[in-house]
Amino acid sequence: MKQETVTLESLIGKHFLSGVEMGSMPKENEYDYADPNTVDFILDGKTYSAIEDPNDGYRSCMADFVVNREGVKVKNIFPKVAVFCRMADDGEYETNDILEFIDMVNGKTVLRIGTANTEDYYPCFIGTWTPENLNVNKGKT
Repeated sequence: MKQETVTLESLIGKHFLSGVEMGSMPKENEYDYADPNTVDFILDGKTYSAIEDPNDGYRSCMADFVVNREGVKVKNIFPKVAVFCRMADDGEYETNDILEFIDMVNGKTVLRIGTANTEDYYPCFIGTWTPENLNVNKGKT
């Protein structure tokens, strides 16, 4: 399959989330600071990957957002959950480029990907998965 880059904004709207995998990938070369974190997820049957640029350890950002990244197999699969994807609001002192996935039954945020503090000296990659916020997990421990 062809790997294509997409924008966070292209996913705004209603979707079905059916898998999420948090991980990392090897550094591209010995001069890179750290292994980039990854968030792979299945939305409407397609696999998307948010890939971190760890920069220097103090600053990071989302480097790439792609569909069908080569070699990705999401292992954490669950029944489809209806979610609404929206861009996160900016804070009083920060500008964000973060896509939030909201469970459409309970209104809770289940996944966040992107970059926080985009206009600051210390931007930060965001890859937050909160499975306990899925309505299907209500009451489970």
